[in-house]
Amino acid sequence: MNAPLAHHSPRPERHAGLLPPGRVALVTGASRGLGRAVAHRLRTDGCHVYLNYAHDDAAAAEAVEAAAALPGSTTPVKGDIRSADFLEGLLDRIRDEHGQLDILVHNAATMHPMLPVAPEIVPLFDEIALALNPLLHGAATVAKLMPKGGRVVAVSGNGAFEVIPHYLATGVAKAALENLVRYLAVDLAPFGITVNAVSTHLLDKGEHTSNPAIAGLLASRTPNGRLTRPEDVADVIALLCAPEAAWIQGQVVVADGGLGLRA
Repeated sequence: MNAPLAHHSPRPERHAGLLPPGRVALVTGASRGLGRAVAHRLRTDGCHVYLNYAHDDAAAAEAVEAAAALPGSTTPVKGDIRSADFLEGLLDRIRDEHGQLDILVHNAATMHPMLPVAPEIVPLFDEIALALNPLLHGAATVAKLMPKGGRVVAVSGNGAFEVIPHYLATGVAKAALENLVRYLAVDLAPFGITVNAVSTHLLDKGEHTSNPAIAGLLASRTPNGRLTRPEDVADVIALLCAPEAAWIQGQVVVADGGLGLRA
């Protein structure tokens, strides 16, 4: 005899956007590029976004201005997200101003070209620190600050599992970040928090795209016929932050238009 089906609560009411209105988000490395696109995408769904950046005040101001007509709101916050003191102060500020943090997107990264046979040790460990420190230093506080349904999403790249010339430091840092995502996913799951990563390939940054020849080659090999745009990845991150993504835990979701199937 079959056991009776378990009773399930009704699905939550759907909203016009992917996310329930009024969520509070922190996006690191958000003054330009992919981070800016993520901050813009989350604000489109009515989030209040803390836009963290390290150096460029003008770029941060432009990012805030570009989102001015969107439903949510933005607070730019300048500081080194690698610093435990800065991060703790920022999380304290978010607690004081909003009472909770619903979404953390860790996008901040740098790029120091180097080869394994001639590594630059200080820049290499700087990249590893930037990849790992925010989640390592912030995990305990985030567990207390995030309500059930909280989302942590880290941005990774194909260099975490492919060997790319001169990409040693970033590749090692992203590989470590993906592994940290898995460990944090297990420890934060009992709090109702999901931890995942989104990985992508070379991004189409328009006129700022590095090495147009390689970019053109990769675009031609992508089944979708073009390089991935920052907005493509931002949409996937928003999907992982939606209530319906609650059962995706500790995964690395690849958003590259299928390039990884052929590259």
